[in-house]
Amino acid sequence: MVEHTIDATHAVVTLDVALPGIIWGWMITLNMWAKSIGTGVVFVAAYLLYRHNKDAMPNLRWSMPVISFIALNVFLLFTLVDLHQPYRMVNIFLHPHWTSAITVGAWMASLFTLLITILMVIGLADQFTEYFKRGCKVAPVRSLMSFASSKSATYEKIFPFVVFLAIPVTAYTAIIMAESSARELWQAPTEVMQMIWAALMAGSAALILVSGSWSQEARKDLALILSVAVFFSFAMYMGEYFFSFKSSEAEATLAYVHAGGSYNVEFWFGMTLGFIAPFFLATSTMKNDNVTLLRFAAILALVGLYMAKDVWLKIPQMLPLS
Repeated sequence: MVEHTIDATHAVVTLDVALPGIIWGWMITLNMWAKSIGTGVVFVAAYLLYRHNKDAMPNLRWSMPVISFIALNVFLLFTLVDLHQPYRMVNIFLHPHWTSAITVGAWMASLFTLLITILMVIGLADQFTEYFKRGCKVAPVRSLMSFASSKSATYEKIFPFVVFLAIPVTAYTAIIMAESSARELWQAPTEVMQMIWAALMAGSAALILVSGSWSQEARKDLALILSVAVFFSFAMYMGEYFFSFKSSEAEATLAYVHAGGSYNVEFWFGMTLGFIAPFFLATSTMKNDNVTLLRFAAILALVGLYMAKDVWLKIPQMLPLS
């Protein structure tokens, strides 16, 4: 609200008032969900490439950067759309303030996306050459084959930097949330770990959906990563759900998901759909290689993760600050 104006300087003096309702809505939920997929596939792919020969996962080198590229652009798009003045985002790059988590995160996310784009181009070119033999006399195709062959080593050199950048890109949103005043539920150490587990959960689920041609051992590792990620992520949510009594604000916030709370049904539906059910489905497929059942577990995990993030984002904003 405007208290008074100063005619000489045309300055407007305002009073700080609490913004009612939910400011960070579904766009930010989608933002974090997509970012978890975009960075998570990199983590999981790095582990799989370390554990298995690339021939056991014939489409991983191109499908991983494609999935990450799409998810990261969804993440960046909705970040831009949610801004009240999206053109001001240019100042992050023209006049950066390196003490700001938003500035540092934007630079890292942009660099991460650039490197993922390079990996995607190399991976797709490499995959394209698989459909042609050396005897192909079409000049553009032969040029593309030569490009893929020469750039294969570049892929291997860039990938470690992509894995390294995936860590801060995954975690920096947690720092931004922790900087929000009067939001006791968003504590930095807890939020960082939630982001990491969400990335492993979403990344393994996304790769499961494209793993039909992979070896049984590679899919078994995917099922193991998914089951471990959902287990520890669920344990963190339950830890905060049951042991928030040391902070009166966190306890009041979680009242929205406790018995009778307005978000009780969505919270527990997300926990059951995205964490409990995928854990048992994924662990069962580790013994008998059931691709259909594993994919079903992956879809449930992605849907449930979105619901859990949506609740966890909205309920702290429901608590009046005045």
